[in-house]
Amino acid sequence: MLEAMLSALTGLLSIDHLAYMLLGIVVGLGVGILPGLGGIAGMSLLMPFIYGMDQVSALAMLVGMVAVIPTGDTFTSVLMGIPGSSASQATVLDGFPLAKKGQAARALSAAFSASMLGGVFGALMLTFFVVVAKPLILSFTTAELFMFAVLGLSVVGVLAGESIIRGVTACGLGLMVGAIGAAPATGESRFDLGLEYLQDGIPLVIVGLGLFAIPEIAELIRRQRPIAAGSGLGAGWLQGVRDTLSNWFLALRCSALGTFIGSIPGLGGGVVDWIAYGHAVQTTKDSSNFGKGEIRGVVAPESANNALQGGALMPTLLFGIPGSGSMAVFLGGMVLLGLQPGPSMVTTELHLTYSIAWTLAFASVIGAAICFFLAAPIARLTFVPFNLIAPFMIMIICFAAFQARRDLTDLLVLFVVGILGIFLRRFGWPRPAFLIGFVLSGQTENYLYQALQFYGWGFVERPGVLIIGAIAIVSTLLALRSRVSEEGAVQKTARGEEVDKPVLGGAARAERRPQMVFAGLMLVAFIYGVVDSVTLSFLGSVFPTAVSALMVAFTGYILMMLAVAKPGHSTHYDQEVAAAAQGKDDGTRIWSSVGWFVLLFGLTALLGFIIAVAIFITTFLLVRSTLGAAKSAFYMAMCIAFMIALGHFLTLDFPAGLLQHYVELPWPLR
Repeated sequence: MLEAMLSALTGLLSIDHLAYMLLGIVVGLGVGILPGLGGIAGMSLLMPFIYGMDQVSALAMLVGMVAVIPTGDTFTSVLMGIPGSSASQATVLDGFPLAKKGQAARALSAAFSASMLGGVFGALMLTFFVVVAKPLILSFTTAELFMFAVLGLSVVGVLAGESIIRGVTACGLGLMVGAIGAAPATGESRFDLGLEYLQDGIPLVIVGLGLFAIPEIAELIRRQRPIAAGSGLGAGWLQGVRDTLSNWFLALRCSALGTFIGSIPGLGGGVVDWIAYGHAVQTTKDSSNFGKGEIRGVVAPESANNALQGGALMPTLLFGIPGSGSMAVFLGGMVLLGLQPGPSMVTTELHLTYSIAWTLAFASVIGAAICFFLAAPIARLTFVPFNLIAPFMIMIICFAAFQARRDLTDLLVLFVVGILGIFLRRFGWPRPAFLIGFVLSGQTENYLYQALQFYGWGFVERPGVLIIGAIAIVSTLLALRSRVSEEGAVQKTARGEEVDKPVLGGAARAERRPQMVFAGLMLVAFIYGVVDSVTLSFLGSVFPTAVSALMVAFTGYILMMLAVAKPGHSTHYDQEVAAAAQGKDDGTRIWSSVGWFVLLFGLTALLGFIIAVAIFITTFLLVRSTLGAAKSAFYMAMCIAFMIALGHFLTLDFPAGLLQHYVELPWPLR
């Protein structure tokens, strides 16, 4: 073992190894900063370049990228309120409010320093436990994995805001949407409405961008103000470092959570940040600031999602079981290099395993250092009028969504999910709860039907299942005391008494019809879920039928409360009406902002993406900014040049419109 360590250290310090690692870091940061692309796209980008490379150099480049993508995706999460990837969703809840307060540099630097600690911790765990972890991972059966998925769903209790029923129902809706397509057990089609596009379900990147990006961008366009309300960057990046150091024990605990969850195949980055965020809320005495700009809400998920990479490498290297989507591509890279995951990685190839682990630690430190250097200047973007940033962000979001399946329907589904996100945000249905349900839907059902096949319903009596179930129950009970909403936090005492709640005006108390219409549509959707799934076989219907039937009851309760509850009840919450009643709304409705998305989508369907973007950006700037025709044209040309370069170097396609079916055009117009 000592010989393997020395061999790994010698290779790590070579010029070639460091150069390729730095290349992977730079590419990883670039991919991470672009919302929606994430680790799978980045790893796929590097695959063609590893042919003919020696194993150590190729692994250095791949691991360098793996290490820093969860760090780079923090930029858009904090600055724009748009999750850069599934691993940075929870960071939005407090990182974006901090940016709005003019403390973007502080939030970013806290995130980067926490990411560095998490990455190093995960690498150390991979180094010291790569051998002893094998029997532990093998001890988990599908029954225990199902309960781990349930444990992930229990985080919804933290994110339910004032109404636990609305939070659970939003999660249920996410579970149902996640079940769209073929049943994992039988291959039977469910909830696809006869549309070919839905037969494979809805891609995660579209759901994430639609739920968070479109509502936030539409709201910022309506306000016509910079993201940050202040005039400076706040305490800056040094304060963020101090924040991380003062919360070192929280970062350490969340890093351990991230490593452990990452080592369980199938859970991955879609849930670890939420579990870490929930842990931060539950272990903080005064949780009233969570959701409003609490720095611990940044430190916790960022340390966990970087530590996840070290954990995810354990099953990937030991068993050839990818712990996440990016690890699946990494596994393919190992095969291309002639490496066989399995026992050989802890015997004859042990030096490569240590090389991977230590490269992960080095890359985490270097990547964080680069981000520290960029944090302050990039954070200044939050003080630029958003009307100048919006067209670029809308362009990037549509481009990223299209890469999900490279089908024009991607943009239509993005728009539909975006409208749903707007209504969820307006009526106080927690979008993070929906996203958790969506991410865990497939995994939960998959493990459930496998557990039923292997053990029957008797799987619930297994000791591991009972222990994890007890942890989930305790976690939920703790969550009932401290729940975070997107509009602010509501802290509960031990007896469940509210100590803080949104103050609604008289108009907000009286206005019920929009909420009732929205809840009624949700009820119709759940009834459809029951009707559609009961006709399937047992294994194909047990999960969606149970979820849909339970949500019918919950949604019915919400409708009843909307009809009979006294004025001022939290069920009546309507963000737009409340803002108008408190004099915080200028009367401009968000639908005027949504119209810009409709314009770009329509132009793309007719003329193709590049031509549509040129017309859209020029029109947007002439109408919503004071740049003038010449500067608007220059801005548009820079955006088009950026898109063409991005498409060329990443070998990505642009959406084609009706025009391209009738006219032969050169790339990139075709």
